[in-house]
Amino acid sequence: EPRSAWCCLAWTLVVVTMNSLVFLTNLLLMFVIFTIVLLPTIVVVYFGFQCHSRVLHSAARYCKSILDDNSSSALIILGFVIMSPLIVVAMAIYCSLARRLRLFMCFQPYSRAVYKGVKWRWYEEGGLCGCAKGWNTQVKAWV
Repeated sequence: EPRSAWCCLAWTLVVVTMNSLVFLTNLLLMFVIFTIVLLPTIVVVYFGFQCHSRVLHSAARYCKSILDDNSSSALIILGFVIMSPLIVVAMAIYCSLARRLRLFMCFQPYSRAVYKGVKWRWYEEGGLCGCAKGWNTQVKAWV
């Protein structure tokens, strides 16, 4: 049966807050994984741009003694070339971790706020986000 207007508004705020927290958790996890996996690319491109004479041309000792414009250009190109495979690796790690932790199952439907008696999605699965229940090993995902 439908909830009253004030009760529906209160439950809507609860559902929106919970879904926002789940979204922010997913976003934070994705940011951490991408930062860690793409760190080699970030470092290589940073040093390439820092030591190139037409970009920043730093006065650091390693820029004067080790890296000239040609090697700085090579670092920039190398950084952008290795970025594509590392993005694929980072996305595969994030997707497998999100699937293993069942993070997408934590999102709650809007009907939870509108109708009485609708159970939380994770309640039927045996715990918060279904983590208490055994993970289905039959599901395969190809990247």
